[in-house]
Amino acid sequence: MKIGIVSQSYYPRYGGVTEHVHHTAVELRRRGHEVTIITSHFRRGEVEEPGVERIGYNLLIPFNGAFVDLAVGWRLRWQLGELFRRHRFDVVHTHAPVVPTLPLLSIQIAPCAQVGTFHTTGNPDAWLEWSCRLLEKDVGRLHERIAVSKTARKFAAHFFPGEYHVIPNGVDVTRFHPEVEPFEEHREPGVVNLLFVGRLDPRKGVHHLLAAMPGVVARSNVPVRLLLVGDSYLRHKLQASVPANLRDRVRFLGHVPSNDLPRWYATGDIFVSPASGQESFGIVLVEAMASGRAVVASDIPGYRTVVTPDRDGVVVPPGDVNALAEKIAGLVNDPVKRASIAARGRERALEFAWPHITDQLERVYESALRRHRDAQSARGR
Repeated sequence: MKIGIVSQSYYPRYGGVTEHVHHTAVELRRRGHEVTIITSHFRRGEVEEPGVERIGYNLLIPFNGAFVDLAVGWRLRWQLGELFRRHRFDVVHTHAPVVPTLPLLSIQIAPCAQVGTFHTTGNPDAWLEWSCRLLEKDVGRLHERIAVSKTARKFAAHFFPGEYHVIPNGVDVTRFHPEVEPFEEHREPGVVNLLFVGRLDPRKGVHHLLAAMPGVVARSNVPVRLLLVGDSYLRHKLQASVPANLRDRVRFLGHVPSNDLPRWYATGDIFVSPASGQESFGIVLVEAMASGRAVVASDIPGYRTVVTPDRDGVVVPPGDVNALAEKIAGLVNDPVKRASIAARGRERALEFAWPHITDQLERVYESALRRHRDAQSARGR
């Protein structure tokens, strides 16, 4: 099968959609499919990669409490059409299909079977209601729809009613593994490392984690250190918010190469994701669990897709700094419980292994092909 995957989010921009696109392509190619990823150029950090076509240039714009990717260029529509004509895909799989520019253009002009994956969740408002009504015809061009969680399905179906397959993000359980070597320079005997991985966007809740640190330190029986992997324009503001007496316990590590991520998870003892909301799935939770690390996360619908409270993770009310400090310190002080949750988390993560996810994707692609052929036959009568 010749498959085109269209996504504005891709390397060098790390994130859940980027990882989904990359690992889907890897697994599909391993099964003999011909896969081309279509994305945009980035200003820095871009590496040439076989099977990746880039058109336009990427911008980051604020949306939904985070920063999202947007491809810009005067000839995007023509360039995308040329790629479709040259590759003659059997299926085009578009991520975030109603988002301007590249994804929306893709579902408008792709001449073959189409699949769209909806990643977003949030709260409906008047602007969204109005704009989505304008896109109903475009979404109707999709032969199959996927949502990465029940939360994402509920949000998408509110605007575009219809059938959705719930297929979660996956994880490479051999890459993210409990036996990966940590960065020893960030390990210290007797010190428990807390780890955050993600963009330093408001909705990720890093400010709540920093606010909880004094309480964590006060409640913990052993020294703790916070490692923050990720970056944004908010980094300097967040650094300035750390009290002087805690600055030696908080390390801002900035953007790190994707290849190093498994080692960063291995360097942490407890993974913390205090997102305030608007998360449709918890890919960083799955990566941490696959790495054999105990997880503390906000009790939000998207994260409940991954974590079963007090079984394979610990949850706290979003934005509750005192509860966050208490739960983190509880795991710091109880290594037996920490190890037990981590072991069950690894078991849970195995359910998201890429081969299992790709099995489901292949079935959706085959269904989209049948629907496309049926539609062509009906028009030919």
